Amino acid sequence: MRGEQQLGAWPVAIGDPKTRTPKGEFAMLNNKVNPTYVTHKSGQRLELRGPSSPIGDRYMAFHRNGRGEFGIHGTAWPQWVQIRAATSLGCVRMLNRHIRQLFDAVDVGTRLEIRS
Repeated sequence: MRGEQQLGAWPVAIGDPKTRTPKGEFAMLNNKVNPTYVTHKSGQRLELRGPSSPIGDRYMAFHRNGRGEFGIHGTAWPQWVQIRAATSLGCVRMLNRHIRQLFDAVDVGTRLEIRS
């Protein structure tokens, strides 16, 4: 929402039951084009970038805690978004074309509410 105007409505995939997407009110922390993917298993930085990267070519961070950083990002696996699966490690996954639309409409500092 921007004021009373809805920016869009898109399907998403969320965190699985063991690594839930955090709920609450947040503010966008940063927006990145072609972010570098960091594996969560080893913490290794992999030079995977672009739409076929596990996080797609847009990343918008909204929360940090002891588990790490959470964001809204694209995905290399659109089928999980299309069926609205709970499969991520806590981030919100969107189709790459949808995250690009949102990315272009949202600035750092924009308020965000995540609820069930």
